[in-house]
Amino acid sequence: MVKSRRYAGVQLRRLRVAAQLNQRAMAARLGLSVSYLSQLEGDERPLTAAVTAALARHFPAALADIEGEAPARRLVALGHALADPAVAPLPAEDIARLAEEQPALADRLIALHEAKRAAEERVALAEEAMTAGVGARLPWEAVRDWFHEAGNYIDRLDRAAEAWAGSAGDIDARLAGGLAERGVAIVAEIHEDAPLARFDGRELRLNAALPPESRRFLIANRLAALAFADAIAAIVAESGLVQPEARRLLAIGLANYTAGAMLMPYAAFRYTARTVRHDIDRLSRRFGASFEQACHRLSTLQRRGAEGVPFYFCRVDMAGNITKRHSATRLQFARFGGACPLWHVHEAVAIPDRILVQHAETPDGVRYVSMAKGLVKPSGRFARAPRRYAVVLGCEATHAADFVYADTVDTRTATPIGISCRLCPRGDCDQRAFPPTDRAITVESDVRGVVPYRVM
Repeated sequence: MVKSRRYAGVQLRRLRVAAQLNQRAMAARLGLSVSYLSQLEGDERPLTAAVTAALARHFPAALADIEGEAPARRLVALGHALADPAVAPLPAEDIARLAEEQPALADRLIALHEAKRAAEERVALAEEAMTAGVGARLPWEAVRDWFHEAGNYIDRLDRAAEAWAGSAGDIDARLAGGLAERGVAIVAEIHEDAPLARFDGRELRLNAALPPESRRFLIANRLAALAFADAIAAIVAESGLVQPEARRLLAIGLANYTAGAMLMPYAAFRYTARTVRHDIDRLSRRFGASFEQACHRLSTLQRRGAEGVPFYFCRVDMAGNITKRHSATRLQFARFGGACPLWHVHEAVAIPDRILVQHAETPDGVRYVSMAKGLVKPSGRFARAPRRYAVVLGCEATHAADFVYADTVDTRTATPIGISCRLCPRGDCDQRAFPPTDRAITVESDVRGVVPYRVM
């Protein structure tokens, strides 16, 4: 059987323009010469397995426009499956040929890899829960898991918020006007022990010490809860959550999500993020958002057909507890216990307002570039300690060209990190707090190392 040649000049040009790259930059990204890329865009040359493999690495979301949705998804998934360190590596061109010429076999390999990962996650979850002494999920965990399973993107609310944001006018005036139309007045709460916000049905009382971006978000949150109440209630009803506390927490979380989407509407935010290479400070100024709000919004850009760079995002407190988490990448966070001590987010907590960048590699061989920043939220009085924590935002190293913070790291070396000590298989880590739960250890009385055992 003679294989048909595939020409994709129009789609390649559209992809390059959408990525805001000239031909030289696009050619460098794909590992091609400028003249070869020009010939591809002019339909003078067909796609090859090598070019398709490069597109799968750097533009997986856009590949469907060229290959078709099913072949594109197959190629990306097969690349992930065959990147598992448990199997011998294959050149990217060979993976592309396998996906194209043996789709049934490729699908079986993908299914086997997914089954392997699912089994590993079930074992890890059971081990973590047993270690932490946790049985049934708490309401807070149930809601976090719901958002994770939803991909941290809620299409119904995101599009409704974007439609609201599309109207002209000053954002603060429109927020206040939206509440006024519903009979709600905004009042400053002067009392120093006042909560951040209090709503009694007629007045939204906001703590007068709030910074402008927090005040704006809380107003948007209340307007979202009122304006999109029916949509939020429908999603909660469909969620499958049983505990009343979990359902109420989900409603709050959905209002928060909608508020972020109103202040940072999807298409405009995604376009600007690409333009500034995901510089958080520039995004914060452009959209009047806090540093944390902008990071969180970047982790939600998963609209089908218009995906942003897949990021992971989390927030860590001074004790190492992960209080927010989401990952659109292959990296997953520990549900219980602390994170890897070699992760730079722990150092960032102790150094407020300084951005730290790290190039790290997880035990599965995947490399990530991440930035972490320590933040302090003042309490407003000496007798009450301020809240201190750090946020971290990262992506797989294949997206480094789109992440301005990656410019500062040496990508030739990477810090070896894990998920948590109890789940990490690395046997040579000097920072290990506990042995892994699935490995045997050897204790040698006459040999003294950094830790008093060796992982087998």
